[in-house]
Formats: sequence, structure tokens, C-alpha cells
Amino acid sequence: MSEAISLETDNPHLTGNNAPVFDEVTETDLEVTGKIPSDISGNFLRVGPNPYYVPDADRYHIFDGDGMIHGVHISGGKATYRNRFIASNGLQEERKKGGWIYPGINMFGDFLAKGEMPGTKNTGNTAMVFHNGQLFAMMEGGTPYRVSLPDLETQGEHDFDGTVTHNFTAHPKVDAKTGEMMTFGYGITPPFLSYSVVGKNGKASHSTEITIPKPVMMHDCAITENYTIFPDLPLTFDFEKMMAGGGLVNWDAENGCRIGIVPRTGDDSSIRWFEIEESFLFHVANSWEEGDEVVFQACRSNRGGIESTEGVPVQETLGQLHEWRFNMKTGDVASRALDREYYCDFPRIHDDLVGHKNRYIYAARFRVEPMPTFEGEIKYDNETGEIQVHQFGEHCESGEAVFVPRANATAEDDGYVVCFVYNRQDGTSECQILDAQRFEDEPVARIKISTRVPHGFHAAWVPG
Repeated sequence: MSEAISLETDNPHLTGNNAPVFDEVTETDLEVTGKIPSDISGNFLRVGPNPYYVPDADRYHIFDGDGMIHGVHISGGKATYRNRFIASNGLQEERKKGGWIYPGINMFGDFLAKGEMPGTKNTGNTAMVFHNGQLFAMMEGGTPYRVSLPDLETQGEHDFDGTVTHNFTAHPKVDAKTGEMMTFGYGITPPFLSYSVVGKNGKASHSTEITIPKPVMMHDCAITENYTIFPDLPLTFDFEKMMAGGGLVNWDAENGCRIGIVPRTGDDSSIRWFEIEESFLFHVANSWEEGDEVVFQACRSNRGGIESTEGVPVQETLGQLHEWRFNMKTGDVASRALDREYYCDFPRIHDDLVGHKNRYIYAARFRVEPMPTFEGEIKYDNETGEIQVHQFGEHCESGEAVFVPRANATAEDDGYVVCFVYNRQDGTSECQILDAQRFEDEPVARIKISTRVPHGFHAAWVPG
């Protein structure tokens, strides 16, 4: 068991529904309010940090936790729930020792000040992608883990038959029309950015290094039919500040804000950079091409949010849906807010449309006070600008939702939106299924899970 059980702490990353769970369970014949649709079959998955050992509770950062996947397997109108740790080499070492080995992010400065470079643990705790018939769990800075379905067993790290040699982002992009997966890795030492295209055969067909001036936290990317898009923004790594007690990353306005657009199999000689206003984005909704323009939609904030933000209003760190248009012929940039009313993040679309024009975006809506927590989902219509809101109810907290097309769907939003929902009043968790075309209605199904499902990071849907 983890020492976190007995630790006294008010660290919000270890309390409430961020408190870890330790039992790996399988629950069948789950109780359902409503009816699970018979026209969907597959696996709803969410991965997140779930620390087994905590080196320093007061300085624990949510990025530190061991990866745990929570999965609801849906078939024939019934559901089975499973949760499993990512069985990383680091976690297995720590279990064998009976205590922590790898320090947390906020402890790195202690080691660097002593001239030591601490080891890091590839937790696989951030996101998942399904490619070439295989589910991968990832954290940026590591190698993806292969995970079996539906039992969620870790099958080991995977380097695509040795063809991907750089760090692997948590947010690769899969083009459903070509079967290609575009991925990248960023580093704290040169090369600061590496880029690869993995073919539908599961091997990299193109790899290159892309020059950027500083090491930056580049969490996400985007693709279109012909391009891959990289944000070079002001969240930079600064070892001197870290050793002086600062955080792992810092806001460096002098780095500038620019978006790089490179042909899918291009390199440094063919990338084009476009300057944008000072801002940040963690997560991309989608991107596509319209004539001479590349359209790029994401959740834009004024600040990064994970660096030191003392004195910065919390709203400055939260995202809102935004669009940039980059004219590849003239070099012009147009920037506009899609929504100024709701703060949101974790934007998702119909997965088959990644890199191609989409009409609908689904995103998790923030409740800002007393501290930012997701409380509902929004549905944004690119054609009309209409926004629909689904509120999960008083005391409820949500997270990233995914769109699931129904069998034989006839429209882009003909399907369901699926999400884990936690009730902080009674400590219970559910998997809720919404009708995407009746977005504000009550869920069509609420699948009750006897095990608490902690808040995680990113979700995925893998069809059966």
C-alpha cells in the first residue's frame, strides 16, 4: 500500500477526487439508470495520475502520479468496469523496494542544486491513442506503453520497431483517412523538437529535427490533410530558476508566440512560422485547410497555468475556444474568439475528422470558483456559433468526454458523448452517456461504478 494513505496533507492534487485508489478491480453487470444504447460497442477509457508512493505530499505535483487506466467495456447493452495501473519499470522497482525511488517534479531542483540529475519514471499517465490495431498509453518525455483491450494489461514499452528514437508526445494525431500517425517529442537539451510520421504499418516513415530557440513545454500539436502544426509558446524550461526554488517551467514572454506549419513529410527547410498574440494553449480542438488558409482551433488562455502564477487572476490561466487562420500564400494571420462566455478545455471532435473540417467541438466546462473544476460539457457548432451546455448537476465534477458515433450514423453528431462523472457529496462515480443530438437532455444512461474513479487527464474511445 502507498504511504499516501497515512499522509496528512491539504495538497489538492492528493485530496478529494484526486486522492489515489490502490485496488485493481473488475466489476461486471453494473447497475444502470436508463438504458445503455445497443448501437454502440467498444471501450470508454480514461488515464490519469494515481500515485502508489508519494515522495513528498506537500510538494507532490499532479504530473507525478503513476498511470492508471479506468475502462468501461460496453457490449450488447451491458457494461464492465476495470482499472489497472500502468506497470512501468519504475513502479515495479518501487514496489520491490517498498517505497519511492523517483522524485517528483517539484523535487528536481533539490537534486540539481547538488549537481545530481535525478532519474525519471515513464508513468504513461497522460493520454492514449489507438493506432494500427493497438492501444498506447503515453506521457510526454517517455516511450508509449502497449495496453491490451479490454483487460487493460500493460504489454511493455513500444518504440515502433526501433523507428521512433525521440521522446513521444502525449498527443499524437491519427489521420483516419490515411492511417498515418503524426507524433513529436520535445527535449530540455537539443534537439528541442523532433518530429516523426508513423505509417499505418506501425513504423516511422519520416523523422526529422526542427529548430526552435529554447526548450519549451509543447504539449499538443495539430494536423491537416497536408501539414503538421507546432505551437512554440512562452512556457519554457529554466534550470537556473529551478535550482533557485522556482518551478520546472516558467513564463518567458521574450520567447515570443508563434505557430509552425510544416508539410507532413517536411523539415526545417520547409516549415513556416507565424507570429500570434501572447497566449498559450494546452489542447488543440482541430485544424484543417480552406483554400490558401490553415484553420487552427484550440482552447486559448492568456497564461500557461502550470508555471508560477502568483498575482495572476485564475481566469487568465483558463482556456476558451479560439480560432486562428494562417494564410499560406500571403503570410497573414487572423485571430478570433469562438466563445467569450465559457472557460473550457479538453476539446474533442469526431475522431474520424481529425485533420479535416469538422462542425462540432465538445469540451469540458470549468466552474471557476472556489477552484477550477470541470462541471459540465459544452457543444460548439462551427456553422452557427451556437453553444449548448450540459450540466451534470449540483456537486458533480466531470472531465474529458469523447464522442462515440452510433452504428450506421448519418450525421457528424449522430452518436453519443461519454464521460466519467464524480459526485463530491457522496463520493460516487458514474459513466454517463449523453445523446449528442439532444445534448442538454438527461443522460440516456448512467452506469454506476462501485469503485471511485479519480479525476484523470485524457479519455479515449476504442470501438469494439
